Amino acid sequence: MPVLKFRVYWEEDESVYRDIVVKPSQNFVQFHQAILTAYEFDSKHKATFYRSNDNWQRGREILLEKDGVARKAEPLLMVDTPIGAMVRDPNQKFIYLYDFAKNWTFLVELIGVAKDENAKLSYPAIVRKEGLAPSQYGTKGLIGDKLVEMEEKYDLNREGMSEDGFGEEGEETEGEDDGMEESGSEDENMF
Repeated sequence: MPVLKFRVYWEEDESVYRDIVVKPSQNFVQFHQAILTAYEFDSKHKATFYRSNDNWQRGREILLEKDGVARKAEPLLMVDTPIGAMVRDPNQKFIYLYDFAKNWTFLVELIGVAKDENAKLSYPAIVRKEGLAPSQYGTKGLIGDKLVEMEEKYDLNREGMSEDGFGEEGEETEGEDDGMEESGSEDENMF
């Protein structure tokens, strides 16, 4: 059975994405749960998919649950809709919205099709993670292990900062010249 590989970008930062592989026979509920797992979000909120075109315009809606809202086209339900049934072209795109109050938006793009499934994987499967996932509820995700991970990735330690011209605020390093002239008024120095 073939396998579809989707890249799920966080709309706010395209360098943050997750690659997820699914079977075409799997439904959108399973895909929705895989995206939440990939981004370490809980499953307490409503969600929807939209089939999209290359310009990221919203098309047919695929709801997590019926909501009684009137639309031009009757939406599909995630549980009843196999992913393969909505893939119409080799670069198929979807828009995924989660938590309508916070409006988390992810851009989903088909990036590959494999002829055979991998017997070692349980589908849907997260096969690649790039970038630090956004924190679902504020800065909580940057505490503890996440902060350590970010420090290692971006080398945010204090060693070597003063030799690169980065010292304590208000501190000048020897021979430093920033090319700015002093002014008598503080307001003139503000950006």
